[in-house]
Amino acid sequence: MPLDQAVNEIEGFLLWEAEKDRARTRAQDFCAGLPWLTDTQRREVELRYCQDQRDASRTYLERIATRSAALRTEYEGVYRALRRRLITAFLSGTVAVAVLVTVVAAGLNAR
Repeated sequence: MPLDQAVNEIEGFLLWEAEKDRARTRAQDFCAGLPWLTDTQRREVELRYCQDQRDASRTYLERIATRSAALRTEYEGVYRALRRRLITAFLSGTVAVAVLVTVVAAGLNAR
């Protein structure tokens, strides 16, 4: 496994763990506003709230990943087109300079 891929997996794992902790904290804060819940009810509400938050986060992250991949493909295409244009312009300029130098040199030799 390449180092970059390993770092990405570790980073993804840490980000997901942080997201789960954030969901747990939000669930506890939510339940703090419901003082009439029994301990069992509180655990159940926290569990369901956490699961709902994780599902929403996963959906959101998947949507971002899909969009990021689409943008990457689009930008790579634009980059290739710009690179082709630049190379074409450079080669055209080089040919034009070479022709100009040849014409000037031929003109100077004809005198």
